[in-house]
Amino acid sequence: MKRLLLAASLAAVASVAMSAPQPFTYNDLVRFERVSDPVAAPDGQRLAYTLRRTDYEANKGLRSVWLLEVGNGSSRQLTSGAGSSDSPQWGANGDLYFLSTRSGSSQVWRLSSGGGEAQQVTALPLDVGAYKLSPAGDRLVVALEVFPDAKNLAESKAHFDVLEKSLSAGTVYDQLFIRHWDTWKNGSRSQLFALALDNGKAGGEPLLLTKGLDGDAPTKPFGGAEELAFSPDGKTLYFNLRTAGRSEAWSTNVDVWQVSVDGRGKPKNLTADNAATDTGPAPSPDGKTLAWRAMSRPGFEADRYRILLRDLTSGQTRELAADWDRSADTLVWSKDGKTLYTKADDLGQNKLFAIEVVSGKVTALTGPGTVEAFTLSARGPVVAHNTLDRPTDLKLVDASGLKPLTNHNSVALSNLKFGAYEQFSFKGWNDETVYGHVVKPANYKKGRKYPVAFIVHGGPQGSMGNHFH
Repeated sequence: MKRLLLAASLAAVASVAMSAPQPFTYNDLVRFERVSDPVAAPDGQRLAYTLRRTDYEANKGLRSVWLLEVGNGSSRQLTSGAGSSDSPQWGANGDLYFLSTRSGSSQVWRLSSGGGEAQQVTALPLDVGAYKLSPAGDRLVVALEVFPDAKNLAESKAHFDVLEKSLSAGTVYDQLFIRHWDTWKNGSRSQLFALALDNGKAGGEPLLLTKGLDGDAPTKPFGGAEELAFSPDGKTLYFNLRTAGRSEAWSTNVDVWQVSVDGRGKPKNLTADNAATDTGPAPSPDGKTLAWRAMSRPGFEADRYRILLRDLTSGQTRELAADWDRSADTLVWSKDGKTLYTKADDLGQNKLFAIEVVSGKVTALTGPGTVEAFTLSARGPVVAHNTLDRPTDLKLVDASGLKPLTNHNSVALSNLKFGAYEQFSFKGWNDETVYGHVVKPANYKKGRKYPVAFIVHGGPQGSMGNHFH
């Protein structure tokens, strides 16, 4: 009997030991569910977002669109089945649009506010790279990869098919770019087309809006729907494009352009006077002011992004919060047009800020951690937020701080142990303060030596082995 009790006790101890939290590893990192792209519905009470799950054994990820009720924090999956779905956008009537590969190519789909199965909105011969829905829901602008000399989309598709089936991979380049990051140039360009929508279904011949422009819209390699914006009346599209030519490879001269979505008139360059980057156009709710982010130094990719405001009637332009020494990211207007929200790096964190449009007063709305994205709900800003010991989840910003709305990795986190981390600073070049973080091993013991990796970003990057005590 004593032997049986001893065996049972040992088994219980072993079970507890096996279930004890284990140190966090890179395998755990790649298995985390990834939350991104929150966007509030017109009523502000719900928001859609993208969730990426990893099929580790198949070495691939699958994205789906989810719906969150901001009031009670309940969430549910909206899309499933074959292919990935992402990039949600809301129609004014509450319909939800998104990109999906379920048909075999990347196309725009729609979920009706009345319920039912998703309906395919576009059935184009080419993949939709990015899209933007007009405020009235009567038009859709899509970014398609086409060949400039092709007469129509079908001809571009035929050209791509020939390239794919070609037995020869040899290509002659007579100017740069040769490739963008991991994508080789093949002569095609990303161009913008307008499509009419009738009851949520695209019809008619796509209308080329960027005709005559030598460049990619959105810009490559990282541009997307954030570089496209409709005027509130839906008649004008603002977009980003860098004129190519033979200087494209070393030029940072991205500009903000505008074009009528009915195809009348030529695209107009609104920022031709700035030879540095201008990006992220954001028209005010009343359509009278255009905000965007601008660099000052041509050819310098790491310059600070200032916030510029232009009166679209007079053309007068001013810098907002000129004394604010931060580099602004995404710009979102409040509904009353009195506040611009943005996120920016701030002493080792990435915070959400509110900026008063008249006075330029800047207020930080979040503290430690990183805001990856944000949207404005009826209850306040909602951020996609993470820290060094917690992956990204959606959180409501209120007077008490950050209120968690999602917790997609709760089961995985309950079985993981993270090391303590803290921020530190030191004097760098010209006695300027440099900030960093140190993350200790999960089972760190004072006085013991551990290997450490230094990760440096902002210029030449690398790591080296060392020890700390």
